[in-house]
Amino acid sequence: MTDSNPRALRLGTRRSKLAMAQSGMVADAVREVTGRPVELVEITTYGDTSREHLAQIGGTGVFVSALRDALLDGTIDFAVHSLKDLPTAQPEELALAAVPPREDPRDVLVARDGLTFEELPDGARVGTGSPRRMAQLNAWARSLGRRVEAVPIRGNIDTRIGYVEKGELDAVVLAAAGLSRLGRIEEATERLSPDMILPAPGQGALAVECAAHNAQLAAQLAELDDPFTRAAVTAERSLLAALEAGCSAPVGALADLQADGQAVTEMRLRGVVGTTDGSTLVQLSTTGHVPASLGDAATPVNMGRELAAEMLAKGAAGLMGERAL
Repeated sequence: MTDSNPRALRLGTRRSKLAMAQSGMVADAVREVTGRPVELVEITTYGDTSREHLAQIGGTGVFVSALRDALLDGTIDFAVHSLKDLPTAQPEELALAAVPPREDPRDVLVARDGLTFEELPDGARVGTGSPRRMAQLNAWARSLGRRVEAVPIRGNIDTRIGYVEKGELDAVVLAAAGLSRLGRIEEATERLSPDMILPAPGQGALAVECAAHNAQLAAQLAELDDPFTRAAVTAERSLLAALEAGCSAPVGALADLQADGQAVTEMRLRGVVGTTDGSTLVQLSTTGHVPASLGDAATPVNMGRELAAEMLAKGAAGLMGERAL
């Protein structure tokens, strides 16, 4: 095969509109760095077909394992995941080749009549399938002397926003990144401040994965990597791993990189874990120096571990219900 007609790289993606949009963006970037055509290969995952709530089917990995199986058996050359869906332990046979620049990591509210969270009536029905969001929304409502009824929902963005449009729910909470990537961010009635609602670890970031033995492809994909995003999500996922929590547990985390003039010098990591009724939250933060060589993962990993240890000492373990085994 001559280089003038190279084989197309096969990019594995979930079939949802959002996954296809995310994968399409990565495909364009990969065409640019490799000079090779890229074709999307649609793969159905267990998380796409199951009707159960994510917390019931185990959360972690339900959208990922079918894509990883296709990578390992050679059906596809690389895959794009929402990073928050990835289990925290990285399999040796797969390389996390790139973490591209992150979208807005925050959650957003899509509410009827253009309302913000603080304008919702007492007892408002708010849809979310995430125990993390439920815990923090309930705590926020309590702080306002009100309550919300968190209604577990599943489905794609159209389905979720549809509950509000049909009047079945007063509001739903979604990731800002998903709405942005679908060109629908203007439908959000409020971007929720991380001071009130910390996002899921890795939210807003994508993960580009390939087989570890394909060193040439891994090196090419690495050109899409954003070292600042990688450092931030590494700290967040280290915290999650150290709390021994799957993504079905009510854990929120966000690492902010803080610049001193032009150079990024510090990273602040915030974490929260709580009971889903919002009656008890353990919320702590820590600040550390960003390593001069951003390839050094030890600093973000240690920040995550140290913050998790402090949170466990403050009683976080008892708030998470069953631990992921």
